[in-house]
Amino acid sequence: MATRALKRTRVESWKEKKNEKKASAKKAAAKAQAPPVEEQIMDEKDLTDAYEPLSRIIPISKNKLTPYRAVIIMRLIVLGLFFHYRITNPVYSAFGLWMTSVICEIWFGFSWILDQFPKWCPINRETYVDRLIARYGDGDDSGLAPVDFFVSTVDPLKEPPLITANTVLSILAVDYPVEKISCYVSDDGSAMLTFESLAETAEFARKWVPFCKKYAIEPRTPEFYFSQKIDYLKDKIHPSFVKERRAMKRDYEEYKVRINALVAKAQKTPEEGWIMQDGTPWPGNNPRDHPGMIQVFLGETGARDFDGNELPRLVYVSREKRPGYQHHKKAGAMNALVRVSAVLTNAPYILNLDCDHYVNNSKAVREAMCFMMDPTVGRDVCYVQFPQRFDGIDRSDRYANRNVVFFDVNMKGLDGIQGPVYVGTGCCFFRQALYGYGPPSLPALPKSSICSWCCCCCPKKKVERSEREINRDSRREDLESAIFNLREIDNYDEYERSMLISQMSFEKTFGLSSVFIESTLMENGGVPESANPSTLIKEAIHVISCGYEEKTEWGKEIGWIYGSVTEDILTGFKMHCRGWRSIYCMPVRPAFKGSAPINLSDRLHQVLRWALGSVEIFLSRHCPLWYGYGGGRLKWLQRLSYINTIVYPFTSLPLIAYCCLPAICLLTGKFIIPTLSNAATIWFLGLFMSIILTSVLELRWSGIGIEDWWRNEQFWVIGGVSAHLFAVFQGILKMIAGLDTNFTVTAKATDDTEFGELYVFKWTTVLIPPTTILVLNLVGVVAGFSDALNSGYESWGPLFGKVFFAMWVIMHLYPFLKGLMGRQNRTPTIVVLWSVLLASVFSLLWVKIDPFVGGTEPVNGTNCNTVIC
Repeated sequence: MATRALKRTRVESWKEKKNEKKASAKKAAAKAQAPPVEEQIMDEKDLTDAYEPLSRIIPISKNKLTPYRAVIIMRLIVLGLFFHYRITNPVYSAFGLWMTSVICEIWFGFSWILDQFPKWCPINRETYVDRLIARYGDGDDSGLAPVDFFVSTVDPLKEPPLITANTVLSILAVDYPVEKISCYVSDDGSAMLTFESLAETAEFARKWVPFCKKYAIEPRTPEFYFSQKIDYLKDKIHPSFVKERRAMKRDYEEYKVRINALVAKAQKTPEEGWIMQDGTPWPGNNPRDHPGMIQVFLGETGARDFDGNELPRLVYVSREKRPGYQHHKKAGAMNALVRVSAVLTNAPYILNLDCDHYVNNSKAVREAMCFMMDPTVGRDVCYVQFPQRFDGIDRSDRYANRNVVFFDVNMKGLDGIQGPVYVGTGCCFFRQALYGYGPPSLPALPKSSICSWCCCCCPKKKVERSEREINRDSRREDLESAIFNLREIDNYDEYERSMLISQMSFEKTFGLSSVFIESTLMENGGVPESANPSTLIKEAIHVISCGYEEKTEWGKEIGWIYGSVTEDILTGFKMHCRGWRSIYCMPVRPAFKGSAPINLSDRLHQVLRWALGSVEIFLSRHCPLWYGYGGGRLKWLQRLSYINTIVYPFTSLPLIAYCCLPAICLLTGKFIIPTLSNAATIWFLGLFMSIILTSVLELRWSGIGIEDWWRNEQFWVIGGVSAHLFAVFQGILKMIAGLDTNFTVTAKATDDTEFGELYVFKWTTVLIPPTTILVLNLVGVVAGFSDALNSGYESWGPLFGKVFFAMWVIMHLYPFLKGLMGRQNRTPTIVVLWSVLLASVFSLLWVKIDPFVGGTEPVNGTNCNTVIC
């Protein structure tokens, strides 16, 4: 027994040793196959990043924000006490002047409230592109969502094809999977020049795109890349870079010559119209009467780049136009692109750019996806708006073209409420939000509410719906079997009739295209499986026909909204009313850059167009004062912001009156303020101090410079007394008499000299009011000093207050005066004649009639009016 036990013990010991050897061998093999410790750490980091938020909010420091809010409240209190003093202390010797000034000041106080309080909760945001890559991958098998780019152009002679081509090239070269990118170019002028230049651009892209991706070029637009004055060898380590860059620059110059040749050829239209290379007439010879045109240049079936890789899809689109149909300008063109892209690619996200706004940051799309594809953030986001940045602005930014105060102050404030307003370019949309759907986290709005539309709330369905996903799933199942013949409705049973009603309600909303209707139900995008690839182009032509939108909800509840020349504000407003929120994204490297009109006349006409759009919204049913209360989804601070957006042009009326008051006071010898008591002095000083402190603290938390702030203040006055005034009258005339205003496209800069466009002067009637105000105040200052010299020492004290008031006006209009003088300091004769004539007549009338004051007391035996004369 003992022997057997010992043997058993030895066997067990041997087995244990054998098992230990096997275990150690397995450990050694596992250790040999295991990656290094650094790689394990990296894998763990990537796994951690995949579950981390893709963005975060960076709140403004309390040390900056708390004093700012305290000063706002203090200013509001002081403003109330100031108005109490002004109203209870009239100036009876100049009652009309006093009354005018008080009315103007009350309006300025109201407009300040509308502008100030939406900036109550400013925030900053930060994105994590590396986490986006860790979560969704990067490459052919990436899980990143597809994006459709929209580029719109009208007149290639005013919007040079080379500018549009550079925008397209920057889009095709973005740092994003190529199969996920499509670029649609809308040619609303049906110009063969645009078509041919796009064909040349597609060919050049075969060289440019691989070059950009190989060497990580920034920016990826050749015109600005080759012209930037930086060390282009910095961080470049590839030995062949210099050689390839030199060859690419030569190729680009040859490409520019070919484009310039096309432009030169297009300067004179042949009598028989343009002829294509195959000898057939160009279908768009008549820009007001032509069929729809679509041409796919690049993509899956198109040409590949010179390295054999696939290129993003590039599609030329010119919608059909016929006499007698409303085309709704840019908004109509954008809606046509929405439908074409839905039929051909149907990406869940849309990023629109003006033809002169190129991609400056190749990772801009990834920045937007950090919000859109984050399940914790993007669920209720309708769009991500990027700030507009510009090239070619003069160093002093004379006419506030950069608009820094709006983009770096106002938009940050809105981002802390419900999101920034849509400004027309550099914006990434969630396609479903454009279709009129509400955010998924909120219940569907009833038909009586602001975003009612037939296919959601058809009373014949008798089905209760509360969530958007439930609605879409059920409607899609119904729609797949709801393709019936309307003429055979009597032969259908009750269930089939209910399916037919569902189809009819969709058609009333989206139009008569089953392929497009099915695409609207696909939240994650993609072409419908039921679609026949061979007929997609035919279907795309159908959805851009001129009569497609008739008796549908396009432009009313879905897509870009019609009714204003500033369709961007109206479109964003409708989305916010449905409960969506928007995001403001400010990457360190600006996402997009564009050009802006830097000469005085073009800048004022640009502002005139924006202001007219605001007046049109104010006079429409979409006015934020009374629209959008049904669902209760527009936050009240967001509503204040939209009210300020559509009310600001009307500030021109009190502003013009207020800017004329100093001259009138100097010419009449009267003033709008009585002799100040000690208490009144405190209120005046408190008001001035609160205004200064508010501005200083705003500069502190926003990080903008005092020069940018001052330029913004100056141009607020310049635009207010010129373009905004004309916009108010044009908007009212359009409403009363139906007089429509046709705006021409602003010509892009073509002067080869640095800032040469700054000194270009173009005559326009918008220049007359501010010039008149300038002359009036200068005449008033001269007349005031002349009167003081003749009246004695006692009159110098009151004179300084009046002169200070007049100099305030002149200093604000000083950039306008420089613009009038131009490069040679010469002003067109017609401007001088009209301004001097109006100023003289106005001054003489005031001196002669003097309606605001009674008889003038003689000073030292001499009448004041006599002295002025």
